[in-house]
Amino acid sequence: MSTILGKTNFFFIGVGGAGMSAIAQYLAGNGKIIKGSDRLFAHKENEYIKTQLEKENIQCYLQDGSGIDEHTEAVIISTAIEDTNVEIIKARLLQIPIIIRAQLLAEICASKRTIAIAGTSGKSTTTAMLFHILYENKVSPSLITGAGLVSLQQEGKIGNAYCGESDWLLIEADESDGTLVKYKPEIGLLLSIDKDHKELDELAVIFKTFQSNTQKQFVVNHAHPLAKNYSLDANYDFGEGTLFEGKNFSQQGFQISFDVQDIHCIMPTIGRHNMENALACMAVADLLGVSIAQCAAALKTYGGIYRRHQWLGEKNGITVIDDYAHNPAKIAASIKACQPVAEKLVAWFQPHGYGPTRFIRKELVEEIKASLRPQDEIWMSEIYYAGGTAVKDISAADIIHDLTQQGVQAFLLKIELNYLNRWCLH
Repeated sequence: MSTILGKTNFFFIGVGGAGMSAIAQYLAGNGKIIKGSDRLFAHKENEYIKTQLEKENIQCYLQDGSGIDEHTEAVIISTAIEDTNVEIIKARLLQIPIIIRAQLLAEICASKRTIAIAGTSGKSTTTAMLFHILYENKVSPSLITGAGLVSLQQEGKIGNAYCGESDWLLIEADESDGTLVKYKPEIGLLLSIDKDHKELDELAVIFKTFQSNTQKQFVVNHAHPLAKNYSLDANYDFGEGTLFEGKNFSQQGFQISFDVQDIHCIMPTIGRHNMENALACMAVADLLGVSIAQCAAALKTYGGIYRRHQWLGEKNGITVIDDYAHNPAKIAASIKACQPVAEKLVAWFQPHGYGPTRFIRKELVEEIKASLRPQDEIWMSEIYYAGGTAVKDISAADIIHDLTQQGVQAFLLKIELNYLNRWCLH
């Protein structure tokens, strides 16, 4: 047994975050004593998050050190937690081991038959689709991912974690902070490689290590030119020229259809990229003995994930769709997926973080320009400030200027954040 998983009493700093809460739920579901804190808990509007965690047997505290004591065996942090954090200081005073989230997840992966889903786009959706397929076909995998599955949320869960009955574990493996290299899954899946958080040459090293660390089968997307270069055996891959190739794609409103071999597939979602995600799932499911026909039957009832092409409603003939797309490739895919729904599309986007926006400025403008039709518009709110140290030498107005210079109908919206939050939530 690993030295970390042999412990019983864990404390998570930042337990309200998607990545942290998923692991906390998984451990709580496997009998561990889990406590955690988050700055979010200091604000009444975040009471719902705290309540949901407590329903999963996670004791929640303000981020003031009160939840850490002599019984705490390990403190779990993400790379975003600074050394000056009061709880880091207390853990060191009590000589409690401080463990990076990725290190803990790597040990969890080593204890299971793990399938790691990686790539700069499509991870959350593909992880959710694959979980749904395996769950519906009685494989009963465990799940640690970054976005809540609607089907699990409808059962009252947060939706980003599940404790299954089999030895299989599905994880969304993030490359953004480089921790992807710590995982050694039985099956590795690579969806895409685009500039996002890191330059392409940095990503190449990370994904090559991920490929080398995969213990049995490495599955890649032949529809993506950079990902295709990582193929080890095309018989196990998906996309153009493989056994898992999608043909006759069609989208009618909020439904897509396509053919794989001699099987016709229908899914209640939008976008050609979701056909690619489904093909990825079929290639991996085949390794577990689940046929294309069984996959297609399960995908008919796929419920989606929170804030990924999520239909919010319709009023006065206007359909509102919420999507979390934040890098250039994802934004372009989201725009293209929504265009068949209406004659005109208005994409309202808020860039996330000053550093990331500066890093992808050129690619962001190029992808938005290429994806919009002449009648479409792009609206942009000011860059979201996530806190911490940031050089605020770029604004949404700069992106709007770049777009209008290229003939795009682009507009800056100056709306108070509190108003926007109320509008989105209600």
